[in-house]
Amino acid sequence: MMDNSQFAPGQILETLKSGDSDAMRGAAFAAGDLRLEEAIPLLCEKIRSANIGVQEAAEYGLRKIRGPRAIESLLPLLSSDDAPVRNVAMDILREIGVDGVEAMQPYLRGDDADLRIFIADILGYCQSHQSASALADALLKDPEVNVRYQAAVSLGNLGYPESVNSLCQAMHDEEWVQFAVVEALAKINDPAAINALIKLLPLSSTLVSAAIIDALGELGDIKTIPMLFNSLENVHVMLRHKIVKAIVQILRGRSLSLLAPKSQEKLREYLLDALTDNDEEIQIAALQGLAAIGTAEACRDVISLAVTLDPDRAPELYEAAIRALAAIGYNDVVRDALRSENEVEVMVAMEACQLMDDERPLEEIKNLFWRVGRELQRAAVAEVAQIGTCADVPFFLSVMDECKDAEVLKSALAFFGNQHGCPDVEDVVFQQLDHKYVDVKEMALEACINLHSAALNEKFRERARSEDAMQRMMAIYALGRYNVADNITEISDALDDAAPGVRRVAVEAFQNLGSAAERYLPRLLPRLFDEDKDVRLALVDLMGQIGTPAVMPHLITALRDENEWVRIRSIEALGVNKNFEAVPTLAEMLETANPLIALRIIEALGRIGGNVAFGVLLGLTSHEDPEIQHAAASAVAAIQADQE
Repeated sequence: MMDNSQFAPGQILETLKSGDSDAMRGAAFAAGDLRLEEAIPLLCEKIRSANIGVQEAAEYGLRKIRGPRAIESLLPLLSSDDAPVRNVAMDILREIGVDGVEAMQPYLRGDDADLRIFIADILGYCQSHQSASALADALLKDPEVNVRYQAAVSLGNLGYPESVNSLCQAMHDEEWVQFAVVEALAKINDPAAINALIKLLPLSSTLVSAAIIDALGELGDIKTIPMLFNSLENVHVMLRHKIVKAIVQILRGRSLSLLAPKSQEKLREYLLDALTDNDEEIQIAALQGLAAIGTAEACRDVISLAVTLDPDRAPELYEAAIRALAAIGYNDVVRDALRSENEVEVMVAMEACQLMDDERPLEEIKNLFWRVGRELQRAAVAEVAQIGTCADVPFFLSVMDECKDAEVLKSALAFFGNQHGCPDVEDVVFQQLDHKYVDVKEMALEACINLHSAALNEKFRERARSEDAMQRMMAIYALGRYNVADNITEISDALDDAAPGVRRVAVEAFQNLGSAAERYLPRLLPRLFDEDKDVRLALVDLMGQIGTPAVMPHLITALRDENEWVRIRSIEALGVNKNFEAVPTLAEMLETANPLIALRIIEALGRIGGNVAFGVLLGLTSHEDPEIQHAAASAVAAIQADQE
């Protein structure tokens, strides 16, 4: 692009007439930046150019220059046979048309209906009362229905209350226009528009009335509630369902419960009927209404709907049904559903009970566990585990004895892990550490840790000497979670265990001490040269967490580790802890580092900062690899930001 400050107006005009695309593109940008009105005709010509760059520059120039002259020159392009040219002209005029509404008005009265539609569209973006007046005239007088339709749409876009009267007069037009009028009145969202919609309701066809009711629901004006209630009687079923939805939208849930008892009873009847509608939005609104004023009897209809739904295909509707049941609360209907032979019905009832803050369903759910299939068993035991108490221990003991399903056992273990002080719990949980499934073992381990029992701590100390490496690993993990200081002997001994997994867990146990783990550094450091990379990784992570000066030389040592990820974690730890002493080593590593390592070093240097890191990074901003260039530039910017 040319230097616009040295580009004379005459030179711009001459260049725009040349055949050099690059030069014309630069001249078009310059014309826009200099607001050169003399270039407008030439820029309009360039919109037709076959060169996209020239087209874009011409468009830029016209948008920048603006004004009545630009509008007058663009308007003829709306008659072009070339659709892309027409579309560009329209788009520019939508943005700048407000500068010359007068110039467009004659086109709104011309013989070309398509052109009148285009102008009606453009005026909808020209925020001026003059535009609104011209559109109102077109809405009421234009012989072409599509022009009148577009005029209504555009009046809605402008949103001026002064247009309400004209829009109301247009409600006698064809149905196509009436829909646009209703939408426009809704967008205007003025008391006059709301009153107009209410007055038009009894005069409209069923379809237009439905649109009006939708609009009133969206507008949410509580003053429309009496009228909507009065309209519930003697109307088409489709309209009644729309009215129900609008009432729920306006009163927003809990406010429905403030209605008089007779009004609630009447509305409840219509809410239940609306559940049969084919429109999911109406069904959801009906369920929201029943959540506020539904009764036990209403639960029958809600459950009947829910069992027909596929939760994956209609998730919002299904969730609304479950929430409605939960809001109404536990009752005989829900209880009977839990006792049903239909497992889908049982699942619906259980999901609703899960959302209730109520212990009454507990016995029913425990009873159904023994007669249902696996999926329901899993759901049932998970639900009882969530709300059960010590009184439910016998149930879970039976489940542990008789059920072999891993998911069921895991839910039972989760329950036991929360039952502090309940008899028999600790032994039951500890026994499951020997289960054949790894995920059951892991859940048993978490349950043991949650119980945080002195007796269990002692058992884990014994288990730390097991012949089984997996059992030793779980024991050391638990002892670390219980209390590292109290179990330091077992955890320290595990640092020399024959099994690498045990050594790794022993190192990780010290993370529970935070920076206080520094005092155990002499015992830990031999693991920096462990034969297993995961043990070395764990120690590097631990040292990064400790973050004191004592660990920094050892993190620098780890930069020479044979394993790439050990080196990466060391780099990251040094960066997070802003270790200036590491900068020379990191800079040296850059010379031979692969792209992954190099990017991590650059990020670390950006965090560390300082003159040396800044100089290294600055040199990388011209690197041949664009990704490294970008990373270095970001790191330089980070250092500069820290200095400000």
